[in-house]
Amino acid sequence: MAGTGVFAELVDGDGVFKYYSYGEWKKSSSGKSVPIINPTTRQPHFKVQACTQEEVDKLMEEAKTAQKSWAKTPLWKRAELLHKAAALLKEHKVPIADCLVKEIAKPAKDAATEAVRSGDLVSYCAEEGVRILGEGKFLVSDSFPGNERTKYCLTSKIPLGVILAIPPFNYPVNLAVSKIAPALIAGNSIVLKPPTQGAVAALHMVHCFHLAGFPEGLISCVTGKGSEIGDFLTMHPIVNCISFTGGDTGISISKKVGMIPLQMELGGKDACIILEDADLDLAASNIVKGGFSYRQHKSLYVVSSCGQRCTAVKVVLVMESVANALVEKVKAKVAKLTVGPPEDDCDITPVVTESSANFIEGLVMDAKQKGATFCQEYKREGNLIWPLLLDNVRPDMRIAWEEPFGPVLPVIRITSAEEGIHHCNASNFGLQGCVFTRDINKAILISDAMETGTVQINSAPARGPDHFPFQGLKDSGIGSQGITNSINMMTKIKTTVINLPTPSYTMG
Repeated sequence: MAGTGVFAELVDGDGVFKYYSYGEWKKSSSGKSVPIINPTTRQPHFKVQACTQEEVDKLMEEAKTAQKSWAKTPLWKRAELLHKAAALLKEHKVPIADCLVKEIAKPAKDAATEAVRSGDLVSYCAEEGVRILGEGKFLVSDSFPGNERTKYCLTSKIPLGVILAIPPFNYPVNLAVSKIAPALIAGNSIVLKPPTQGAVAALHMVHCFHLAGFPEGLISCVTGKGSEIGDFLTMHPIVNCISFTGGDTGISISKKVGMIPLQMELGGKDACIILEDADLDLAASNIVKGGFSYRQHKSLYVVSSCGQRCTAVKVVLVMESVANALVEKVKAKVAKLTVGPPEDDCDITPVVTESSANFIEGLVMDAKQKGATFCQEYKREGNLIWPLLLDNVRPDMRIAWEEPFGPVLPVIRITSAEEGIHHCNASNFGLQGCVFTRDINKAILISDAMETGTVQINSAPARGPDHFPFQGLKDSGIGSQGITNSINMMTKIKTTVINLPTPSYTMG
């Protein structure tokens, strides 16, 4: 279980989990800790160190120094260590899963799946990095008008330096390694600031990298209050790149950091457009899977999250002529969802914090006041909210536009595909969307018209497989993720030009 066995050194004598710096697990000089609340019991379950700005300064300097040596490490050696870390993540999936259950109320089986998925991501990243970073370009000058072949140009990819990685609470392990592995294979060092809810799972993950034998100072993991070290981390002069997944905080960061590359995914209001010719059984299954439990075949590495995903279905836009039939099919499937504690592997588990539950309730009450049809009775106990489908939602209701990040799903009835596209594009978010139709021509036309980073045809939105490009438009983010895209984003092009005294040509 958490903090035992090979992970025992992560905990100090007072039961507080340590932070990771220069290859060691350390107590903060602040003498303070940050409690982590179990969403199910709403009681403190873990504590982590409240690190100081001075400690952040020190580990940043260590990361800068370690990166210089790591950049000289052969690609095959970097990949070898990543493969070791991947194996350790899978080997220790049970204690990592235990943390996820206690910190974010992720169902037990799905929590273990996150650890396995993360190991697979690290291994794939190692292989992909060796392939794409082992290649460069050779250009000749006479390919541009007015030039003879008097210059040879060699280009390669070099690391950016120190990468600051900030993952979200809902995937504190998987979305951490999706930043860590590309950074490391590309020759960068990494400073990880995990979310408070999910920090202990992230610390266990970091220990797997420690056990794999990465050089001291190359990987750091700092915990603490965002109000004390958040801006200090993101605006630190040593940081050369920030990879952030979260919400509005990302927009604030982007306005402050200046001239460094940013990779950000900041949420979505993913629209699901259902046309008249759609397979309604398929659509209903995907709406429930995408909006509530999101249980798919385990080989696809997705987990139940009771709507706490940026790529969850957030609004259903269904043609009026098939709306009644679709709503009945969705209601029947919602009725079969299990609700309860994560230890029981229920489909719907508590949302992460009481403030999250209060926010969701505010959206529900606004919809009720304005006349939405409740397909189930609204029910809440503490942080646990029963799944709720809201029919006849109108654009003047908050739930039509705001991201609930919980098991509440609005249905808006539309009279044309154009109306659905308009609602999708009127949102300030643009992460993903989906369209259900048997007509591939309509599907492509609608996909092209939707202002989102990805459109799924006849399937719910999803991040993955992890090597697929993943990006958002508008307030949903900056840049693109996915293993290859992340490696490319965490490198820059270095050019060397060889000047020849006379033109030179390779003769056939």
